[in-house]
Amino acid sequence: MLEKNVSAFIGCDCEYEEAATVLFGAPFDSTTSFRPGTRFASSAMRSESFGIETFSPYQDRDLTDIKVFDSGDLELPFGSTEQALRDIEERTETIFADGKMPCMIGGEHLVTLGAVRAAVKRYPELHIIQFDAHADLREDYLGVRLSHACVLRRCHDLVGDGRIFQFGIRSGEREEFEFAKQHTFMNRFTFDRLEEAVKKIGKAPVYFTLDLDVLDPAEFPGTGTPEAGGVRFTELLKAIRTIGELDIKAFDMNELSPVYDQSGRSTALACKLLREMLLRFSR
Repeated sequence: MLEKNVSAFIGCDCEYEEAATVLFGAPFDSTTSFRPGTRFASSAMRSESFGIETFSPYQDRDLTDIKVFDSGDLELPFGSTEQALRDIEERTETIFADGKMPCMIGGEHLVTLGAVRAAVKRYPELHIIQFDAHADLREDYLGVRLSHACVLRRCHDLVGDGRIFQFGIRSGEREEFEFAKQHTFMNRFTFDRLEEAVKKIGKAPVYFTLDLDVLDPAEFPGTGTPEAGGVRFTELLKAIRTIGELDIKAFDMNELSPVYDQSGRSTALACKLLREMLLRFSR
């Protein structure tokens, strides 16, 4: 049984035994290719979450209506990427084994691989939905295969063709976009084909991963690799509600780097999105 965190995200303070969803932080950014700092995201979000309400006027639901347990942050070894991924995988496996839904706050995007490793073992037919500015489909980055720039390529190694659905993508090497044409469902720049993807996925189990840099940096500057031309908050919120129709088994939020937005608006936005995701996906 996991112990309750001393400082919990707002409204996520029920007992572990009664929880349907378990929140945990993965403060890891050792493979960040540009500006580090995402390791501070989960602690910043817990602190700043008390600036928002537990009630969502978008969904007419309240975090007090559902049962979410915040188990705190993993203590991840920054000197070993593979060990950090194993620790994330083990935490995700524990949550699944206890019949609960994992929700992870990264961290850089590579942390998704640890959770997906656990999810695909439990759900062999797993599909992945990715909202992101970057394709993350490189075979390697500077000779390293375990990098946030390669995370969806490593996930493809696990799930294979036709099971990765990518939206908002507007950055990557030519080879990544060529790979996507053959192996993934990629919608560049927007969420235009999201309903088509939902129909294709049907009743299959889904892992949802949100890289917050899918948002335009004019709205969300607090990230390590900002990319102009992103979506707006309201567009992202609508897309999250749309995929809530699917059988979401686990989900995450990554790449908030609060040190690059001293105004705090990026952290506040991330907190609000997490509230909406918890309310939409929790059963």
